[in-house]
Amino acid sequence: MEGLFVVIGIAAGAVFSVVSVPAVLGFIGFKSIGIAAGTLAAKMMSWIAVLNGGGVPAGSLVALLQSIAMGGLSMAAKVILAGAGGAVGWLLLTIFR
Repeated sequence: MEGLFVVIGIAAGAVFSVVSVPAVLGFIGFKSIGIAAGTLAAKMMSWIAVLNGGGVPAGSLVALLQSIAMGGLSMAAKVILAGAGGAVGWLLLTIFR
């Protein structure tokens, strides 16, 4: 029975991580139609633009997060997130037994 709890914990961590990333991005202002005004994402975009002479450079964190918000996660990103979330789920189970 203990093995079942471990499998459930790993699966829950994996699913939570893949589902939560787009939700968190939307919450902080990275929307599928662009960055929402007055949000943390807008402040991040403004800050990076000021540091780079008025534009947001390709490959910057802001550009990457907006790309994820507009297009979703790639399969590779989902696999990596699921692996990391599963590892965290397993770690939490071992710590709080």
